[in-house]
Amino acid sequence: MNPKNFFAELKRRNVYKVAIAYGVVAWLLMQIASQIFPFFEIPNWAVRLVVLLLVIGFPVALILAWAFELTPEGIKRADDVDLSKSITHKTSHKLLWITAVVAIVAAALFVGGRLNLFHSKPSTTTGVASDKSIAVLPFDNVSRDPDNAYFAEGIQDEILTRLAKIADLKVISRTSTQHFKSSPDNLPQIAKQLGAANILEGSVQKADEQVRVNVQLINARADSHLWAESYDRRLTDIFQVESEIAKKIADTLQAKLTGDEQHALSSRPTENSDAHQFYLKGRYHWNKRTEEGFKKAIEYFD
Repeated sequence: MNPKNFFAELKRRNVYKVAIAYGVVAWLLMQIASQIFPFFEIPNWAVRLVVLLLVIGFPVALILAWAFELTPEGIKRADDVDLSKSITHKTSHKLLWITAVVAIVAAALFVGGRLNLFHSKPSTTTGVASDKSIAVLPFDNVSRDPDNAYFAEGIQDEILTRLAKIADLKVISRTSTQHFKSSPDNLPQIAKQLGAANILEGSVQKADEQVRVNVQLINARADSHLWAESYDRRLTDIFQVESEIAKKIADTLQAKLTGDEQHALSSRPTENSDAHQFYLKGRYHWNKRTEEGFKKAIEYFD
């Protein structure tokens, strides 16, 4: 077949428009899978299955568009259709309209996903903290060296940051919690003041290359322990500890996690332990909000 005639035949049989329509419909289905499935607690493997089936279906759709044609009598093989009686020009217009409508719906879902309209939000009642709300109080530095306070503060910050990436949790900001000590006597009162139903307390002990992190999750309303754990690890494993703590808290509070959130909780920002230590020291001095603190922070960040 002459290449020119071949491409003309592709156009006549609406193969190009089917490809565009398939791409738009596939995009819509992927938006539904990624935005709506988590809302109904459909597992993440189902999203991957939808994407895989859509990829496999693309060449199949093009082959069917080439081989078959829609006629007033139904679907027939394209080679059996009299060209003078072909209605592909009519079906072409309908296909364009359908594609436009689907594209608008897909775009709306895409925008909704970017604005987090489909994430389930913690249910709240006026004056009552959500069951999935949590405040991470400052961690105690129980190391022999008081200069290790930067490390305890850094661990608290990084656990809080990981928790804040979970849309199903309400996480109280560090700005609100930094004025309290790790184990306050009036815990229910502080929790009410912060608007949190749950409190995470912790302590950190650092000695050379070894780290011990103690944490306990407390239901502030009942003033009862939900979960407590101690982690004895090497300094290079501290990111894994932070990830395990955040995941355990999410499980205990029955927070729903998307695939992206699970990946974020498991992330390891750097493989360089020394760089991490300098970063924590820099942030510790930066948070003091003093001229001297800013100068030291810049030195450590450099």
